[in-house]
Amino acid sequence: MASGTNPLPSVAYLGPRTSYSHQAAIECFDPNTHVFEPKTTIEDIFVAVEDRTVTYGVVPFENSTNGSVVFTLDLFCDRSSQYRSTRVCGEAYLDVHHCLLSPAKDLKSITKIYSHPQAFGQCETWLNANLKGVERVDVSSTSKAAQIAAGFEDAGAIASKIASDVKGLKILAENIEDSHDNTTRFFVLSATKRSGVSTGEWTVEEGGGKKKDKSLLSFTIDHKLPGALCDSLRVFKDFNLNLTSIVSRPTRVVKWNYIFFVEFEGHAETDNAKQALEELKKYCVDLRVLGSYVDKQGRKGSRYKES
Repeated sequence: MASGTNPLPSVAYLGPRTSYSHQAAIECFDPNTHVFEPKTTIEDIFVAVEDRTVTYGVVPFENSTNGSVVFTLDLFCDRSSQYRSTRVCGEAYLDVHHCLLSPAKDLKSITKIYSHPQAFGQCETWLNANLKGVERVDVSSTSKAAQIAAGFEDAGAIASKIASDVKGLKILAENIEDSHDNTTRFFVLSATKRSGVSTGEWTVEEGGGKKKDKSLLSFTIDHKLPGALCDSLRVFKDFNLNLTSIVSRPTRVVKWNYIFFVEFEGHAETDNAKQALEELKKYCVDLRVLGSYVDKQGRKGSRYKES
């Protein structure tokens, strides 16, 4: 269940501590009943989950301002069949408010800024207005950026306010994100075959309200067939399954061919969804159900626990 000899279930997240992924992990799981393990990259989290050296993994999936996290999407593509057992079993939404942190006394002293590519994308307007032309350096996480910036008098980092306290950095600017309601959605990963509240693996620690499920799947089509994508998407309408998102990534097998990721409302194990997926197979070259999970949008503060 947990790594090493610790009897508590373990949760891997993109570290170091104070990262937004760390905050999302705490949002999902009670620190009194789970052990949290920082990882250097998102790929490290997938590997740990697949190898079962951790019980769960928390990874960023998309941001309301800057779109999909391609690092995570590419791992879900699983082009080398490394993560066949890894599934999505939960989600979390985190309000993200960025700060410009630095040991420097003011913005004029900064010659280099460190952060995660997603954070740069979410703060583009502010950066162009206040630090235009200053070198930007991509690192693995915002908390890593704060850690690096703490070692240079002329460096800055885009990170959370919490990171300033831990790393001893000054906050030179707050709420520098382009959108005031900037939100990142995270997925909870597990290597078990069970997924979603309907199987009994998860309960949600909150009272009242009907809980809804969502499901994520990936598929490829024969791009040579006219209307293949249209026909595949029509299946969801025919079976009254509401799509909440669709994104794509290159297959890297044939140029301009894509892996499509679709999320729909409902659990993949219901009769209606099963029938729809059987129909969908007629139009797909490859189809994978990546998991079903409780819809936690608007359920801030609720946590998962093992049933």
